[in-house]
Amino acid sequence: MRRSQILLGLAVVLAVLGLNSFYIVDERESALRLWFGEVTAEIREPGLYFKVPLLHEIAKYDDRILPIETAALEVTPADDRRLVVDAFARWRIVDSTQFRRAVGASGIEGARQRLERILNAQVRQVLGQVDSGTVLSVDRAGLMTRIGDGARLESEGLGIEVIDVRIKRADLPEQNLTATFERMRAEREREAADEIARGREAAQRVRAQADRTVIETTSEAQRLADITRGEADAQRNAIFADAFGRDQEFFAFYRSLSAYEESMKGENTTLVISPDSEFFDYLKSDTGRE
Repeated sequence: MRRSQILLGLAVVLAVLGLNSFYIVDERESALRLWFGEVTAEIREPGLYFKVPLLHEIAKYDDRILPIETAALEVTPADDRRLVVDAFARWRIVDSTQFRRAVGASGIEGARQRLERILNAQVRQVLGQVDSGTVLSVDRAGLMTRIGDGARLESEGLGIEVIDVRIKRADLPEQNLTATFERMRAEREREAADEIARGREAAQRVRAQADRTVIETTSEAQRLADITRGEADAQRNAIFADAFGRDQEFFAFYRSLSAYEESMKGENTTLVISPDSEFFDYLKSDTGRE
């Protein structure tokens, strides 16, 4: 009985050792085989591999393109206007052996921390050489290329490759937004006031020109009317003079009738005149003066 237990235990141990003698490398990863912490082999081809149980350590790393997002970083461009910048990068492990020697057992998480420090340093360095207008303009693509080149150079010793770097957000700090919006509002109000003032000035000029045109047109019309009226009066007087010269008696009769008409236009007209007045000469008889 005791012998069978020993054999069973030995079989279990052999089974465990047999199971731990093999490992699988997936097509999405690479692996390192270590002997007491020293790299003895780098496996990049997928498949089933052998190892010495308890003596060989297998370290596997993701072979795909990995993302990393930096925390919000406050930078100061050349014009001293502070900006809050968020960066995003894509990277991958290209040399697993060098990667292991650089980051040790911390693996990908340790690499992320070191790569984030590299990205932050490059963002500060590149954006600190330009003004904030360049950071917020379409020229930002060139800045991202410079950041990526610098990060790629600095991270070569980690056994990784920085594929791409992008600036996701570049905004003013929260405490500066209110003041900036107030300045923008004041600037727009000033521009609106200038436009209103210019509009009023233009309206005043148009109004003054219109008033001047009215006065000039009215004056010219009045002048022409006075000329026409004077010519008509002269013509009328000439006609009266000619008529008086032809028949003085008829002219005197006509003038008397006109005087009668003018004196009796009112609704309640009273004339106090002596009956012997010449005013009534043509009312005394049908033949005129006696």
